[in-house]
Amino acid sequence: MSKVSESEVYILKVQSTGANQSVQDILAVEEPLEIRLIYGPAENRQTKSISITMRTPGHDFELATGFLFTEGIVNHYEEISKIYHSPSLLNPDNILLVELKEHISPDMIKLERNFYTTSSCGVCGKASIDAVRTTGNLSRSKDEVPIKINKQMFYTLPDRLRMHQDIFENTGGLHASALFDLEGNLIVAKEDVGRHNALDKLIGYTLSQGILPLNKHILLLSGRASFELVQKAAMAQIKIIAAVGAPSSLAVEMAKDFGITLIGFLRDQRFNVYCGEDRIVG
Repeated sequence: MSKVSESEVYILKVQSTGANQSVQDILAVEEPLEIRLIYGPAENRQTKSISITMRTPGHDFELATGFLFTEGIVNHYEEISKIYHSPSLLNPDNILLVELKEHISPDMIKLERNFYTTSSCGVCGKASIDAVRTTGNLSRSKDEVPIKINKQMFYTLPDRLRMHQDIFENTGGLHASALFDLEGNLIVAKEDVGRHNALDKLIGYTLSQGILPLNKHILLLSGRASFELVQKAAMAQIKIIAAVGAPSSLAVEMAKDFGITLIGFLRDQRFNVYCGEDRIVG
């Protein structure tokens, strides 16, 4: 059963004129989602809870798929047998079961060892980048086709994203990740209360649709560019990231390490290029 992404409440609107009034407001829904992984041979199937995240209900299957991919648990969509909400009587929509095919055996010990805290909780920069490289087997390609994009095209991306941010338009409370082709055409956009969830939903969608790798696309982030977002983008082989907000120092370090063009403060017909400026002309 699909749950709503918006909730209507009555609030007291306080104004400087003193004309306070009770009005109806719309909030973005935030609920927990637990992802449980089922894996192993038929005679010894194992179930393990691997993530609990606060998210906006909707596109949960894509969220789980993207999370499994960006954390290096699966490499291909075909490794997943099925995804379904728990048949539990209590909050079934908030527990998601992901069954891997029997021949897929993730290294759970390695997985737990490589899980790292996000930048909001403190993280050892170089150790985390090394963990990502090990988990995802990432490396810079030496035979990439050169990409050149005129700076004028980037100016149009935020407006194109806002046209598709339905829930944000109503609530103002969601992050968004959007994927464009090199001509600036929108491919897909996803929203969530968590910026990492929005990107996982986007990557999960592209994985299920067979669009990966995303080395000929542009990723637009509606907020700041944190380390974990650059990490997830690197897993999908994205080479150009543009953010409306600021990047963190570790995000810039990782973008440089993986040959990613990283743009920040994309607004009001201007932006900053923190690395990979050779892909931008004009």
